[in-house]
Amino acid sequence: MPLPRSGPVRSEAARQAILQATADLLTERGYDSLTIEGIAARAEVGKQTIYRWWPSKGAVIAECLLEGKILPGRLLVPDTGDIRRDLSQWLTTVFALLGEEQGETLLRSLVAAAAENADTGRRLRDSLTGSGSVAGRLRSAIGTAPNLTPDTPVDELAEALSGAVILRALSREPLREADLVRLLDAVLGR
Repeated sequence: MPLPRSGPVRSEAARQAILQATADLLTERGYDSLTIEGIAARAEVGKQTIYRWWPSKGAVIAECLLEGKILPGRLLVPDTGDIRRDLSQWLTTVFALLGEEQGETLLRSLVAAAAENADTGRRLRDSLTGSGSVAGRLRSAIGTAPNLTPDTPVDELAEALSGAVILRALSREPLREADLVRLLDAVLGR
């Protein structure tokens, strides 16, 4: 007879229940009213199960975002064939979202989760490089804009755009049209 496993066993069903409960409660109550106890109750798991897998509610929220449970599809960069228009539309969408209470608290929780857990920070950074991401869209535009050549450092340009978004959002500065144009000129050239 095999010996029972020691250590935590991560049930995929429990993990999905926790992520869905977090997304639902965040939408219903907002970040400030979201608690690990509330998530545990909604997911029908013990709160120790949540703490075994995530160090904080910010880390759970970050995983929800990375898995598309929060804002599904809203943060993808469009691809119309015009990189400047696509990035302009994406930045406008992101800043509109950050102007909403949920968007602002989501950003704060992501920054906090990344600051307290290096793995979460790496996963968030890696999410910038997928096909529907800023870097993915820049990569697909190579050769269509004069300064997007095969040796363009697209990951670094994506980080610069994302960093600009984060800094602007943390300072609660709105993005004006002139700011948007200058930012895109810095990344794409005039």
